Amino acid sequence: HYQCTLNIRNVSCVPFHVEPRNIVGDDPQERVSAEAAILNSRVHYYSRLTGSSDRLLSPPNHVIPRPEEIYIYSPLGTAFKVKGYDQGSKNPSVITIFAIWNTMMGTSILSIPWGIKQAGFTLGILILIFTGFLMLYCCYIVLKSPRAVPYVDTSDWEFPDVCRYYFGKFGQWSSLVFSMVSLIGAMVVYWVLMSNFLYNTGQFIYNHAHNVSMSDSEYGSNGSDRVICPYPKTDPQENNTFCTPQLSPGGNDSSDGAFEHYWSKTNTIPLYLIVLLLPLLCFRSASFFARFTFLGTISVVYLIVLVTVKAARLGFHLEFHWFDTSEFFVPEFRLLFPQLTGVLTLAFFIHNCIITLMKSNKHQENNVRDLSVAYFLVGFTYLYVGVLIFAAFPSPPLSKDCIEANFLDNFPTSDVMVFVARTCLLFQMITVYPLLGYLVRVQMMGQIFGNHYPSFLHVLVLNIFIVASGVLIARFYPNIGSIIRFSGATCGLVLVFVFPALIHMISLKRQGALRWPSAVFHSTLILLGIANFLAQFFN
Repeated sequence: HYQCTLNIRNVSCVPFHVEPRNIVGDDPQERVSAEAAILNSRVHYYSRLTGSSDRLLSPPNHVIPRPEEIYIYSPLGTAFKVKGYDQGSKNPSVITIFAIWNTMMGTSILSIPWGIKQAGFTLGILILIFTGFLMLYCCYIVLKSPRAVPYVDTSDWEFPDVCRYYFGKFGQWSSLVFSMVSLIGAMVVYWVLMSNFLYNTGQFIYNHAHNVSMSDSEYGSNGSDRVICPYPKTDPQENNTFCTPQLSPGGNDSSDGAFEHYWSKTNTIPLYLIVLLLPLLCFRSASFFARFTFLGTISVVYLIVLVTVKAARLGFHLEFHWFDTSEFFVPEFRLLFPQLTGVLTLAFFIHNCIITLMKSNKHQENNVRDLSVAYFLVGFTYLYVGVLIFAAFPSPPLSKDCIEANFLDNFPTSDVMVFVARTCLLFQMITVYPLLGYLVRVQMMGQIFGNHYPSFLHVLVLNIFIVASGVLIARFYPNIGSIIRFSGATCGLVLVFVFPALIHMISLKRQGALRWPSAVFHSTLILLGIANFLAQFFN
């Protein structure tokens, strides 16, 4: 066993002997093992090389015993095993992989078919796979970055702490600002989607309650699995409108007009959500809402089932036009592909919390493997949904250009399966939105005031700013595809490409292990992040 002396900077451990009968909470061990004797000699050797104030020749990690081998020695002659972490709270690899998958599966999945349409079917698939591998590697760099910091205990560090170590206050505040961009961007997307889902859910209930049927003037395909084009590019002389309800013979036109006036997707619904969500954001703790995170898993699984059923019923509608646009199909390679890379940067973004997620993994030696498996599952899910929706979109009679940034908008309000999907997603987002707001508050207030809840007034002002951003975007620019790609490219520029690549190169240089192929590769990563960010403004 090992007796450890703790001070502010280090832990020094020396093997010692305790009578087996005096060890509390452990099985009797061999009195003095050969390994303990060897480690004892090594520790004494390093202690003779340097004084306690000099860390350059301190004992390396392989000399220090593992946490499960460290005991606290009592003058009474007993030893208690140190349990720095509750082993029962550790998760097996399967749970860790599923947690990463569940965390990454967000609103971006609704925009993947639109992104593939913008890039072209073939190029979109290639970009999705390439971006997935690129994001995985950058995430791997982030995951191992704390371990590359020498002579410092980084067991409780997060990536902003690593950025502060390498870049000082600039790195700390930059990582905070761009983390806020990703979180507030996600909250804005949530507000737009909640307005959309609440509108369509209310429209579905109203239509059934008042026996309202949609007319054939709604531009779309025929059949039981109807697909619509909300903004068709048709002959202006044709009377093609979207969602023009017609009442049954017993209906009342004036009452329907009043309903449309007070139940508007952009004019009124975003304001109605304030009454519900602003008070929830002001809760001191978000632990109540954390209990409903399982709704996210249910919603994603249901979306996968919905996509599978729709694709099976609609069949595949594909024609390959490599560079020219036809009436119903888009080219396989389009210059709008940066819009997909922007969406995917946020879709694969988990870099600001991957260190925390991996700390709960029971077998730390499997972290890289588990992270790779999780990214593969996420990429496969995105690929599955994106390819099936694009391929099954009925062309003709509709053009592939009709695929919306939220693919659920390509199905009519009266579709029961889509109604269930919208309702599930609505309830999920209502519970997740306060969690995102809590993360924004904790990070921002903690950095500025040193207190996660400085006062109700501080929290209220912050929440009003967040809510106002969501309302304004939902009112004047409810395009989630553009919001996702801009926020993804912005936060990804720093937290995915620039900081991880720079930290990796600086760490290698300090170790004397930086070679020119590695320098060129990681410099290319930085250039790709910059190009991805700038390209969003030219598409």
